[in-house]
Amino acid sequence: MKFAAQPLDSTTWHSVQQLPRLSSAVLSHYTVRFQTWGQGRPLVLVPGLAGGMGLVTPLAERLAQQHYQVISYELRGEDDCFSLRRRFDLNDLVNDLDEFIQDRRLEKPLVLGISFGGAIALHLAARNPHRLAGVITQGLNLRFEKSLLRHIAGHVLSEYPLPRNSPFVNQFFNLLFGGKPRDRSVSDFVASQIWQTDQSVMTHRFRLAEKLNLKPILNQLKLPVMLINAEKDLLVSAKAVDEFARGVPHAVIKEMPGAGHLAFVTHTEPISRLAAQFADQMIWKKK
Repeated sequence: MKFAAQPLDSTTWHSVQQLPRLSSAVLSHYTVRFQTWGQGRPLVLVPGLAGGMGLVTPLAERLAQQHYQVISYELRGEDDCFSLRRRFDLNDLVNDLDEFIQDRRLEKPLVLGISFGGAIALHLAARNPHRLAGVITQGLNLRFEKSLLRHIAGHVLSEYPLPRNSPFVNQFFNLLFGGKPRDRSVSDFVASQIWQTDQSVMTHRFRLAEKLNLKPILNQLKLPVMLINAEKDLLVSAKAVDEFARGVPHAVIKEMPGAGHLAFVTHTEPISRLAAQFADQMIWKKK
């Protein structure tokens, strides 16, 4: 069967331009896969502890509609768990982000870090502020707090091989939503993407998160910063948000009502709107 070739009209061309583009770049310590959505000012989207680019795709697509060129990349270890043979720490992941921005020749991008990715972004902002236009974080705590939830998660990840199709295990993710999502497809999407990350890689990053303490770098954050905190996020304490506000007086603090830790999946529209408003008012000074 043959099909007649159809010319691309302006509508078709616009949709083709918005399709994500998958590429790779060779950094000093690993070959990084990255994906690009849309066109406009550069925004680097740093994934969290698990799920990689796949889990942040809904937010990337929404941000691209705000006229950003959104670039997300895989953290070291995501595509190759054998990279753990050479142990690396948070500073190495910060160096990876710095090198990635330079490799892509991104001129002062806005960086949006999700949870653990937010810690990477803020460390780079404190170390090399001239690289970035500003930083937005969602789901970030200042330090690892010894709650029962975190203790159980760390113990289970490190001690037990977990079946990816276990309904019991995947119920744990409902806590990250701030309550069971109404749409089953959303929870299925989250579980499927999180399990794309090898359990050994999750464990390694969890151990890095256990050592996390952002308080010493707060007074070094001179760039525009916005902290988005979800109302029902069990992994972020109100005390930590208050401490962040005191440590970075110029920071913009926004609360996402009704959302949990996975707000970047469930509340993509309000987060993308907040990001655009923050950038316009605090970075590019639009009225």
